[in-house]
Amino acid sequence: MTSGSTSNDDVWLVIPVFNEAEVIREVAATAAKTFPNIVCVDDGSRDGSAAEIRAAGVRLVRHPVNLGQGAAIQTGVEYARAQPGAKFFVTFDADGQHQVDDVVAMIERLRTEPVDIIVGTRFAEGRSESVPLLRRMALRTVVFFSPRTRRLGLTDAHNGLRAFNKKVADDLDLVMAGMSHASEFVALIDHHDWRVAEQPVTILYTDYSRAKGQSLINGVNIVADGLLHPRMRK
Repeated sequence: MTSGSTSNDDVWLVIPVFNEAEVIREVAATAAKTFPNIVCVDDGSRDGSAAEIRAAGVRLVRHPVNLGQGAAIQTGVEYARAQPGAKFFVTFDADGQHQVDDVVAMIERLRTEPVDIIVGTRFAEGRSESVPLLRRMALRTVVFFSPRTRRLGLTDAHNGLRAFNKKVADDLDLVMAGMSHASEFVALIDHHDWRVAEQPVTILYTDYSRAKGQSLINGVNIVADGLLHPRMRK
């Protein structure tokens, strides 16, 4: 890589972690080869995840108890946006599903296109066939019950891979601590008029990641949370 912004020194990956000791060291260390600034938020893990994060050589912030993925992302973004030179931010899953090459493409678009936030989508270019059936049903259910998501042109709003600029990071204030934070992201995009785009991404489904993924009933619960929370009704 060349010097300057193309070295990705101005990019921070935020990885929420809960009981991911089996994979987090490899996930973080692999990503760090391309993106040297990574903060993992250990969200009250009980399995030695913190030690594995330290072994990967990336930054570690810890919650003493499990607060949920939304809270972990908020903590990580607050940490990253306070770092000198931070301009771009990425939410990146800890279970090995996300691909670094997709992040590279998203960051390039943020550098060159008039867009504030890019959300990954599994439902483009025929990629949905790789998504397990129940997962696909859960994701489609969330979109079906969210007119705001459809109006913004988002097809996979619960994709955990997102890249955004400092304007978004500075205004990000997630209050829904659990998995419903993804719907809250959509509400904030709408409220702040952030310029949004989608990026086709590849999700690597392993036995490990499948076991930790969203079920259809979880998708319905996320929709219910969104309908009941005051911020989501604005």
